[in-house]
Parts: sequence; structure tokens; C-alpha cells
Amino acid sequence: MSKETITGAEALMRSLEHNGVKTIFGYPGGSIMPVFDALYDHKDSLNHILVRHEQGAAHAAEGFARVSGEVGVCLVTSGPGATNTITGIADAMIDSTPIVVIAGQVGTAFLGTDAFQEVDLVGITQPISKWSYQIRRAEDVAWAVARAFYIAKSGRPGPVVLDFAKNAQVETTEYEPLAVDFIRSYVPVPDTDPQSLEEAAALINGAKKPLVLVGQGVELGNAQDELLKLVEKADLPCGCTLLGLSAIPSEHRLNKGMLGMHGNLGPNVKTNESDVIIAVGMRFDDRVTGNLATYAKQAKIIHLDIDSSEINKNVKVDVAVLGNCKQTLAQLTELVTPNEHKEWVDSFAEYEKTENEQVIEKEIHPTSGPLKMGEVVRAVSEATSHQAILVTDVGQNQMMSARYFKYSQHRSIVTSGGLGTMGFGLPAAIGATFGRPDRTVCVFIGDGGLQMSIHEFGTIMEQESPVKIILLNNNFLGNVRQWQAMFFHHRYSFTPMMNPDYVKIASAYHIPGESVFRREDLKKAIERMLNTDGPYLLEVGVIEEGNVLPMTPPGGSVNEMLLDC
Repeated sequence: MSKETITGAEALMRSLEHNGVKTIFGYPGGSIMPVFDALYDHKDSLNHILVRHEQGAAHAAEGFARVSGEVGVCLVTSGPGATNTITGIADAMIDSTPIVVIAGQVGTAFLGTDAFQEVDLVGITQPISKWSYQIRRAEDVAWAVARAFYIAKSGRPGPVVLDFAKNAQVETTEYEPLAVDFIRSYVPVPDTDPQSLEEAAALINGAKKPLVLVGQGVELGNAQDELLKLVEKADLPCGCTLLGLSAIPSEHRLNKGMLGMHGNLGPNVKTNESDVIIAVGMRFDDRVTGNLATYAKQAKIIHLDIDSSEINKNVKVDVAVLGNCKQTLAQLTELVTPNEHKEWVDSFAEYEKTENEQVIEKEIHPTSGPLKMGEVVRAVSEATSHQAILVTDVGQNQMMSARYFKYSQHRSIVTSGGLGTMGFGLPAAIGATFGRPDRTVCVFIGDGGLQMSIHEFGTIMEQESPVKIILLNNNFLGNVRQWQAMFFHHRYSFTPMMNPDYVKIASAYHIPGESVFRREDLKKAIERMLNTDGPYLLEVGVIEEGNVLPMTPPGGSVNEMLLDC
């Protein structure tokens, strides 16, 4: 059978379809115009979402990928179009999010001439992507796309960049679809050493005070059920990283809350009391460990991860179990013996009681004064029966949302964990509505973060994307202000914010909304938001100088958390 001769741009369309792509987030321009022309004939199969800024396209692709488990796709032009995606690529890299960014490039004859909108995208993105490749010939399109999707989604997921020269878009080639499931020298899933499993099981079986650290790797590996079987069989209490919060239901008796700088008191303190720590799909970042010199020195540490480069990178471990945690957790469960650690599990209760009395109740059930972020978050979570997808921006809104939202389903938190990208929340929430149109998507965002991405109201308007936007407006860059109060003698250097009328702005984009400033009005406003089809903006005026607590001070030990400041 003879192969069909088509343009490189058309080959890209067919290759995307062959790899199961149905949704693309993008923005057209000169060097990618032939691709967008080809896309015109594929509108029935490839749904292109026109964002208002290329960074938004990358974040939307991230949000789509995080909730769906599929690869997100971003399509932009060269030069500034390409460089505008850099933050999203770096964000996806550190948070292990599978996206493919396809950018136009000047024709090969113009490379290196400083042509209009030419930039060395491959050189820029090599350090912040799993693979970055320039397509210079139409005949390479099918191969490059197949390879890109395989690399993005296999092993530890991450971003891949394809730099698509304009001549390769218009030149013709004999096309046939390709699939890639092997690349020489690329080992996405390392072999698991049976001895490491036996050593890990022996440590767990002998542990008196075991603690599981649940990371996003559990979600990425679709290993949520396997995790539950292990922790229930061996009676292992768990603490979750920010990105791992929905890997285990919030209400599960063994879920002791969030790890890290603004996590829960119990799992942080108990980290430095545990005798065996089982870290699953997490990378021991500084926000989780605090001062490395004092971190869990008393414990034997088991680290289950798919990425060998994470082993001993920050914390020296005693047993490394390499492999996909869906398989390694199941294998480990077979080797551990049924156990009970009642006294140890129950010992978390005193810390829960202390945190509840000194922090949580004051935050979620205040009886007077301005509205607080925590009470708004919890009220929205309860109104959705704890079944919504939580998307957050970055700042106090992020930590408060993560702490006080509750999770009953997998893949229910989308946030910028490692890079901490303000402006992430709104476009990521748009992407999430396309990744899981069957679920309610609630994005919590601060007044600072919203103004970094408010132009994406245009995308929401055009797509009628049903994003429920909860703006926690404190008229401050809240997280920076909190640090200024605690460590810089209340010198609020350029953190107060002058804000516009957000409801009016939303109205100009045909997004309904309202502002709430009184506690007695909050419940009904949330009901109106959730009962409204399509998007909604709920602006809530919250206490201006509220603080996220508990808190491990920068450079402090993980077990030395401040309950007040």
C-alpha cells in the first residue's frame, strides 16, 4: 500500500490524532501559521482552545494533564510565543506533569541569522524538559511526535518541547503513523531489585513507629489502591505532600494530614519520632524536610521511586526500591505481615487536638471579625460534598486551600508545588475543566495571582468553561506580607495591593459573580455559585493580615512548628 504524500503541518495533525489527542491549548502566529491552517480541517477531531497568553496555554495543558492522566498539548508560535511558555515548561518539569509543547520556528535557512521572532528554544528548554527537539524536515514529524508523547508520559512524566521549523511545516512527505515504545539508552521504569523489597518489608515488619510519606508519584502511577492495601495491612499512618494530598481520602483513619512548612502538626512532629519512614513517590524537597541536619536522624528510611536520581539526592536512605510504585507497592504488600500500631497511631491525636484548638477551629469556625480564608475554603469543600477538584494559585490561598479542602477522589488537587508559580491557578483550572468535564472545578486564587492571569477571563468567556473562581481578596500579597511581619519587623515593602472591581471586570467578560464581605452571606453565595451553570466569580473579602499556621520557620527543624506569630 502506497503512503500518502502530505505536508509536515498535516502530518502533525494526524500524528496528534494518532496519539489520542483531542484537546489543544494554543495561540497562533507567523511561524506556526501553516499548522493552524492545517488545524482548520481537523476542528471536528482536535478541539483547539484559544487562550489569551501562551503561558496560559502551558498551564492549561498542565491542568488538563494533572486531572485526566493524559498528556496535555500546547501549540504556539516562535520567539515570544515560545518564550512565554518557559514558565509552564519549568513548572511541569519540577512537578512531573506530562505536556508536549509545540512551537513554531523560523525556516532552517534563517536559523542563526537573528531572523524575526527567532529564538533558540531547544537551547533554552533543554535544562527544564525531558526532551527538546527541533523538527527541520517534514519526514521527521511522525517520528518526533511519537517519541515526544512516549517520553512525556513514560517513567517519571514531564514536559517535552518540539521546535517546528516553518519549512518543515510546508514541505511534503510520505506519511504513515508511528508508535514508539522503546528508546535506546532511555529506561523509563528501572528494574526492581527483589532484595530491596525484602529489606524494606523486614524494616516495616519490625517497625514500632512507622510513617508513610505519600507523594504525587502515587497519583501519577495510579497506585492509590495499592497504597491503601499496604497501609491498611500493616497499619501505617500517613502524611501527604502538597501534591499527594488526594492520593488517600482525607477522612481515612490513617491519613494524618499534610507534610511540610504549612502542613499539619502531627505528621511533621512525628517525622522526627518515627523509627521507619516509607517515602513513596516524593522527592524530599526543602519545604517537606526543613533543616536537613535535624531531619529524621533517628529513622531508617525506605524510598520508593521511579526516578533513581531522587535517591539520596537530599536525604540519605537505607533502602531504595526503584520502579513504578503501582507494582512495587503491590509487591511490598505481599511481603509485609499484618500488623497493628494502635499506640503509635493514637499518639497523633494529641497533636491533632492541639492544632485543632490553637489553629484550626479559629480559622474555620471564627465567631467574630472579618471572614477568614480557611472558613471560606472549608465551606466550599463541604458544599461540594468534598468531591470537587481543587485548583489553587500560589500564596496564602494555596496553603489555606490545601489545608482546609477535603479530598474524597483521586487526582483532586492541581497546584504549582515546586516552582510556586503565581498566575498558575486560573489557566490550570480552565485546563482541568476540559480534562474532567464531569467534575466540579473550584479554583482558589488571591488578588495578586488573579491579576497575573486575569486576561484568561477571555478564554473562560469564549469557551463557557465552568470554572468556579473563589477570589480570596486580602488587599495584600499575603504570603510575602506574612514573612515581612514575622521576619522583617512588619516592614510591608510593596505588598499592599490596590485592587479593581473584580466583579465588574468579570461582568465585562459575561462571567456572573458577586462579592461577599459578611459571614452571614457566605453560605448562600456559595450555593449560588455552585448552582450556576458555567463560570462564576465569588470574591470574598477576607482578613487583611491573616496568617497561615502552623509554620516551620525557614531553616528550622520540621518538628519545631510555630502555632502562633
